[in-house]
Amino acid sequence: MHKVSNPIQACNDIFFRPNGVFHALAEKNNWSWLPFFIVIIVTILPQYVYFNFVDFNWYTELLVDAQFADRTPAEQEQFRNQLSPTAALSFASVAVFFGYIAINAIVALYLNLATRSDEENLHGFTDWYGMTWWIGMPVVVSSLVALILILIAGDHQIPPTVLAPLSIAYVFSIDMGSPWFAFAQSLKVDAIWSIYLMSVGISQWTSFSTKKSTIIAVAPYAIIWAVWFIILLF
Repeated sequence: MHKVSNPIQACNDIFFRPNGVFHALAEKNNWSWLPFFIVIIVTILPQYVYFNFVDFNWYTELLVDAQFADRTPAEQEQFRNQLSPTAALSFASVAVFFGYIAINAIVALYLNLATRSDEENLHGFTDWYGMTWWIGMPVVVSSLVALILILIAGDHQIPPTVLAPLSIAYVFSIDMGSPWFAFAQSLKVDAIWSIYLMSVGISQWTSFSTKKSTIIAVAPYAIIWAVWFIILLF
C-alpha cells in the first residue's frame, strides 16, 4: 500500500488511491480540516457563479411555476418581491454550510454505531465525522463540471439542475415541478462515488470484510432511495 504523508497529498489520492488515504487517516489527527474547507467552498462556488449568470427574472418565474403554481396570485407576487440574487445566494450558502455539517454528523453517528461490533475498532464519533469530509470529496468533480457548464453556456436561461450535473435530474432534464425531481436530483454519480469511499474507509478502519463494509456503506442510502421510490410510485 502506498504511503500518504500529508493532507494535501491525501486530497489528491482520495480520488485515485483511497485505501492509502484512509490507512493514513487512522493514524493522523487534524487532517480533515482541509477537505472540510474544500467541500464547503467548491459547493458554494458554482452557486455564486450561477446566481451571477442566470437570467434572474426567468429563474424566479421558474420557481414560481414549480413551487407556487397552486398559490394565490398575491402569494406568488410576494415571493417574487422577496427573492433576489443576493437572497438566493445567501440562502443557498447557508443551506450548504449547515446542511453538510448536520448530514455529516448523522452519517458519522451511523458509522460509529454500525462499527461498534468490531472489538478492534478504536474510532469514535469525531473520527468518523472527520472521515465524512473525505467521503464527500467527489463533490469537487461535480462542482468543476457545473462551473464549466455554466461558463460555456450561451444562454442565461440555464436551469438550476446544472448545479448537480452528474445527477439523473440534469441528464434527463427532469422538470422542477415534477414529483420525481428531488428524487432524481439525489441520484448522482458523486453520491455513488461517496458511498464507495465510505466502504473503503470502513474496511480500512475496522476488521470487517470488504463485503460487510460495503453493506454498511450502501444500506442506509439503498433503504432511503427504495422507500422514496415506492412513495413516489404509489
